[in-house]
Amino acid sequence: MIRHLRPFDPHRIRLLIFDLDGTLVDSRLDLIHSVNATLRHIGRPELDGDTIASYVGDGAPMLIQRVLGEKPDEALLRQALDCFLAYYRQHKLDHTTVYEGIPEVLATLSAPNRSPTNAPPTNAAPRLMSVLSNKPVHPSRDIVQALGLGHFFVSVYGGNSFPTKKPDPQGAQTILHETGVAPDQALIIGDSSIDIQTGRNAGLWTCGVTYGFATHTLAQVPPDVLIDNPHDLAELFR
Repeated sequence: MIRHLRPFDPHRIRLLIFDLDGTLVDSRLDLIHSVNATLRHIGRPELDGDTIASYVGDGAPMLIQRVLGEKPDEALLRQALDCFLAYYRQHKLDHTTVYEGIPEVLATLSAPNRSPTNAPPTNAAPRLMSVLSNKPVHPSRDIVQALGLGHFFVSVYGGNSFPTKKPDPQGAQTILHETGVAPDQALIIGDSSIDIQTGRNAGLWTCGVTYGFATHTLAQVPPDVLIDNPHDLAELFR
């Protein structure tokens, strides 16, 4: 189902910026295993998967800080973060998969942007697509490539690609500058309020997906459009 909260013309969109975890790929289990391996390593009890998944979205340092609780000791935080990153580096593709329908939808979206029947002609150039994640850039790129999605994107950026992370607009603004696309001709797609706030901060149109990790946060910062599955995104641009 597609729910429009603020109407816009999809045929004017020339750039799509995707979140990674909870939007393109289901990495939930590998993140849960990596967090619990870290907790075991530092002598802490494991957490349930739903709790860990609710902590995802602001990057690895914030994930581990939330896992450890309020104001963790700096040395412990660094030890736990290093452990998490080392474990995740080795196990990031154990169970991570592309959401059903994503490859087909990306292929459809990368086709030339043509006007609907009887509409005035538009620029028929293919839409450009990029990934902007708060996950560190190297595992982000490794996952995108390993799961066969790399050729769809003009760039893949992670949480350490810039001095700031989402929802700061720097990453989105960099992608706009590199592609030469105006903010009102770009759409950001993600499963959390962080992605939607990023879009707002950069002047983009926003799309929330309800099948990801942090969909409960979308009520806090409502997107311009909500979709329930990847095929809805293709339908939006049909």
